[in-house]
Amino acid sequence: MPKVVLIGPPGSGKSSVGRALARITDLSHSDTDALIEAKANKKISEIFVEDGEPVFRSIEADVVAQALAEEAGVLSLGGGSVMHPATQELLRECGALIVFLEVGIGQAAPRIGFNQDRPMLLINPRQTWLKLMEERLPIYQGLASVTFSTDSKKAQEVAEEIAEILEVAHG
Repeated sequence: MPKVVLIGPPGSGKSSVGRALARITDLSHSDTDALIEAKANKKISEIFVEDGEPVFRSIEADVVAQALAEEAGVLSLGGGSVMHPATQELLRECGALIVFLEVGIGQAAPRIGFNQDRPMLLINPRQTWLKLMEERLPIYQGLASVTFSTDSKKAQEVAEEIAEILEVAHG
């Protein structure tokens, strides 16, 4: 079981904050998007195009469940993984600090560039991002132990804030 699980929308910094937090705390780090690509032996965008979103979501649910069972440090989840009911239940039961990394679209847009590696954001990216947030925000908030805004902050700064909470929680 991980000590920290990072959740949030595309562009919130889950991967970069996860790497920085792992360095600061000397913990391991896994990113489920990278694990999915390794398992499928192709990019997430290729899975969406070649196999469809349902296949991607099925692989994602399996990878997240395995990572929650095996990762002992920091785990960065893909933005949509929390929409799967079984994943929500696993997150509630895992005992980790669940950190919701919050970001506004004004900060998310330049970070992710609404590029082709983000298959959910290919068509009308700003409107799609806002719609995703409308659907996902209550779930992010409901699962979170703590929320950090990543607006106008470097990943290192957010990681240091999370590390302070971990020190208090774990002595």
